[in-house]
Amino acid sequence: MSGDKKRIVVKVGTSTLTHESGKINLRRIDGLVRVLSDLMNMGNEIILVSSGAIGVGVGKLGLPEKPTTTRQKQALAAIGQASLVSIYEKFFKEYGYNTGQVLLTKFVLDDEGRYESAKNAFETMLDFGVIPIVNENDVISTYEIEFGDNDTLSAYVARLVEADLLVILSDINGFYNGDPNDPEARLIPVIYEISDEIRACAGGEGTRRGTGGMVTKLNAAELVGECGIDMVITNGSEPENLYKIAAGEGVGTLFLGKSRKS
Repeated sequence: MSGDKKRIVVKVGTSTLTHESGKINLRRIDGLVRVLSDLMNMGNEIILVSSGAIGVGVGKLGLPEKPTTTRQKQALAAIGQASLVSIYEKFFKEYGYNTGQVLLTKFVLDDEGRYESAKNAFETMLDFGVIPIVNENDVISTYEIEFGDNDTLSAYVARLVEADLLVILSDINGFYNGDPNDPEARLIPVIYEISDEIRACAGGEGTRRGTGGMVTKLNAAELVGECGIDMVITNGSEPENLYKIAAGEGVGTLFLGKSRKS
C-alpha cells in the first residue's frame, strides 16, 4: 500500500468507544480524535463514521443491556447521538477542527438526486477543512431503509466520497484464519480476494455492545474493493496505528481494491 493516501474514511465501532459498563470511553475517544486531527494536519482528509449512539444512550440511562425493540432503539439513538456528537465536537475543537454531523439512511443513497446532494455536502465540508461525523439515522430507520450496520454504512460512504482508503477500527487486530481467541489462529496481513475459504473464517456476530462481526466487514471490503478502494481492519484500542496505515505500513489486515490486485 502506497503512502500517498489523502482521503480516508475511518469507521469506529461501539465496542471501541465504550467501556464494558456501556459508558463512554473518554480516553479512547480523545486518543482517536488527537490522531485524526494530526492526520488532518499532515494534509489528509478525514471522514469519521461512528457507531455508538444507541450504546451511549444505554449507558446514559443506566440500562443493564441494549434493548431489542425498534421503538426503544430509536429513542436511545436520539438520546445517545446528542451526547456522542457533543463529545466529539468538544475534543476536535481542542485540536483546532470543526465537525459536521451527517445522519444517513439507505434510501438517501439509493436516490440519484439525494445521492448527489449528499456527495456535494461531503465535498463542501471537506473543502472547508471540516471533519464529517457520520452515523445511520437510527431514529427514523426502518428495516426497508437501513444499512443494518455501520461497517456497511462506512463502505457506502467511502464509495460516495471516492475515498482512497477505508479503515475499520475493531476490537481485534485484524482478520484471522480462525477464531481470534484460538492461540493457533493466524492473522492474515493481506487479502487479495474474498474467497469461500476466507468467508468460512469470518465466524459469527459482533460483541455484546456492537452489531457488526467479521461477516459485515467482509461485505464492506467487497463493496469498496469493487471500486478500487483499499480497506484495512485494525485494533481500535491503538489509534496511533492510523499513522502507519496512512503511511502505507502493514498494520492489521489489508484488503486490496480491485485496481491494485495482481
